[in-house]
Amino acid sequence: MQICQLPPPLKPGDTFAVIAPSGTLREREALEKGLQIFQSRGYQVKLCSGYDRRWGYLAGTDTERRSQLATLLQDPAYPALLCLRGGYGGARLLEDWHWPIAAPKWLIGFSDITSLLWSYGKQGVSGVHAPLLTTIHAEPDWSIQRLFNWLEGRSIEPLQGTSWRGGHSLGLLLPANLTVATHLLGTAAQPCLEQVILAFEDVAEAPYRIDRMLTQWRMLGLFKQISGIALGRFSQCEPTPHLPSFTVTEVLQDRLADLNIPIVADLPFGHDGVNAALPVGRWVELDGDRGTLAVLNSSSPDN
Repeated sequence: MQICQLPPPLKPGDTFAVIAPSGTLREREALEKGLQIFQSRGYQVKLCSGYDRRWGYLAGTDTERRSQLATLLQDPAYPALLCLRGGYGGARLLEDWHWPIAAPKWLIGFSDITSLLWSYGKQGVSGVHAPLLTTIHAEPDWSIQRLFNWLEGRSIEPLQGTSWRGGHSLGLLLPANLTVATHLLGTAAQPCLEQVILAFEDVAEAPYRIDRMLTQWRMLGLFKQISGIALGRFSQCEPTPHLPSFTVTEVLQDRLADLNIPIVADLPFGHDGVNAALPVGRWVELDGDRGTLAVLNSSSPDN
């Protein structure tokens, strides 16, 4: 994977365009609370036409959502695209999709937005794996500040987790929802994984499903290409009651422990809790001895 370019830093007065590339809007109260957070920092937020469309579980047809994304990417009035919510549907936009030639701009979201973040990263532009407009109201102050620090061109603090396997590695960060990322494997949206540090989170997946996905990565030989693994929160991933099962932690340890690369778990990102912002395609340092993940400020790991 190549290092991704950062869009120009944002400043109060700039306008975020809200896009809905995935699931249809359900959290109107959370939407209003999210708007207040961005507006309180001096930013304009534009709820673009179609943000509240509904086509089954999707926020409009594929054609409508593609058109919205393509139009806003090319509109210089909006230096940042803020995703409304996750759900499902982002990958549907990438079939026969070509990113329009336009100035780099911020793309912000997580969960199902993994598909767009990965594809945009392949174009050489760094998006941000970070809270959605409808989830940011639940973030603690330090997490919200972390996101704005990054968007406004300031450095961000290392994240502290738990060491699962020691060692030290440098790599280009590729954050993702595990389920969405697994379904991108072998498609045009999958980036090159050489010299990458994967950062995984997931929600509402039974342990055997996590096992199945990680086994697919193993059988494809993809874990042999990467430099390290950072694990966030795997929430609502409990076994079915009264049935034999491993815990999700036991599955993760079983499937990853023999990879001979640094692994740090319990990092504060993912669903149902703190979701600290993580940039796509930027150099990071994963310290498996100290249990930390640090975003480097330079464009080269040697500086």
